[in-house]
Parts: sequence; structure tokens; C-alpha cells
Amino acid sequence: MTEIRIGFVGAGQMGRALALGFVESGLVQGDQLTAYDPSPGAIEQLRESIPEVTIVASANAVVDAADIVFLAVKPQMMEQVARGLAPSASERNLFVSIAAGITLSRLAAWLKSDRLIRVMPNTPCLVGDSASGYCAGPGATEADQQLVGNLLESVGLAVSIEERLMDALTGLSGSGPAYVYTFIEALSDGGVKMGLPRAVATALAAHTVRGAAEMVLSRQEHTAVLRDRVTSPGGTTIAGLAALERGGFRAAVIEAVEAAARRAAELGKA
Repeated sequence: MTEIRIGFVGAGQMGRALALGFVESGLVQGDQLTAYDPSPGAIEQLRESIPEVTIVASANAVVDAADIVFLAVKPQMMEQVARGLAPSASERNLFVSIAAGITLSRLAAWLKSDRLIRVMPNTPCLVGDSASGYCAGPGATEADQQLVGNLLESVGLAVSIEERLMDALTGLSGSGPAYVYTFIEALSDGGVKMGLPRAVATALAAHTVRGAAEMVLSRQEHTAVLRDRVTSPGGTTIAGLAALERGGFRAAVIEAVEAAARRAAELGKA
């Protein structure tokens, strides 16, 4: 367990997910967290999840209280928030941004600090199975990067990448859970259409996705090899795969990742 104090400027869905994930992993205790959000609803939900968290009256008070400050605000709000925090920032603070598209150079200009790390997590950190990427600013030390890597690894997979790849990662794993939820829902719909009760169909669909993902991770074989083992000549699976190809399934998923990555880049330039 680390003794470092962690602050959250923004206690919305992703900020709350990370905070709860860190606590549930055992890496930190709830009383090591400080948070601010202008929304009373967001603060109330955070308090319900982590009763020991310290709630403060301003974003600057978070900076004063914390060693590492997660900037968990929307990209459209980041410039205003970062400029407002600049007078409170000191060498003690490591800033971690989870805003899609906002580059390290822009953050450094707004915060007047280059001790920065840019992160893109995803919401499965709530269940300890996030997929996150991060890159460091020039003022972030090796120890800073190790700390953030450890925090992210406490709630799932964390990979260090070049900043130029962050938008692509955002389009894939940052937005990816929404694609998977849509696929699970569609699988369930198909089961219901063929007569299965909704609860049964959804459970079967979710477990199928989880089991298939675990096969990819544990066997470390190419997905095409694993797929071919399920696909018998003239059987049911090849008929289903042919229907997916006719519907443009593969192309649609690729385009979804591309569209989300482009939007992340647009948000960073807005």
C-alpha cells in the first residue's frame, strides 16, 4: 500500500471509477483521497462509493491537499480548469490527465508545469479489469511513471506508449467497452429472437464474450486460430460468420475505432 495522497478534480463516472478501483485493489485507503466536483450529484455518488474520501470546496484545494492530482474533467473544460489550477501548482504535484485528445504540450502551457502524465483508462477499472495507456511529459520522473503505472495496473492492464498513439488507443480501448456492450446486447437480442428468455440470453452472451476474451489472453494464440477451432466445415458457426460478413461487421468495428480516434484528435484541437 502506498502512502501517497491522491486527488481528483472531477468526480464523474471515470474519476469515480478510478478512485473506487484504487481503493478496492488495496493500493490506497479511502482516507488518502481528496476530491472536488461542482456537481452535488457526482459528489454524493462518490461519497456513497467511498465514505472516507475528503471532499473539498474547490479544485485548487485538491491541488493543495494531494501529491498526485487526476484531472478527470471533459476535454472541453480542461483549459479553463488547468489555467485555474496553475497558481496552486507546485513541484510537489504530479498531474495526471484523463481527458481525451488533450496533448501534454497544451496541458503544460495551461498548468505552467510539465510534471504531467496523460492517461486513457476505461470503465472496467471498476471490476479490476481496465485497459489503459499512458505517456509522460518531460518533467515527469521515472518514479512518477512507475507510480502511475502501478496505480493503473492495480485496476487492470496498463501500457506505456508514445503520445502520438494516444488517440488510437482512445478509439480502441477507451471507447471499446461501449462497442462490446452493444455486441453483447445484439447477441442477447438474437437469442431472444430465437426464443430464449432475455435474462438467460444476456447471461449467455456476457459469459461468451468473457470466456472468449480469456481464451485470447491465456492461450496467446492468434484470434484467427481460435476462431477456426470453433468453425466446422458446413456447420453453424460458419453460417453465422457469413452473416456477420454480409452485414459488414468487421468493417463497422474498424470504422468505429477510426471514428473515435479522429474525434479524440478533434477534441484536442478544439
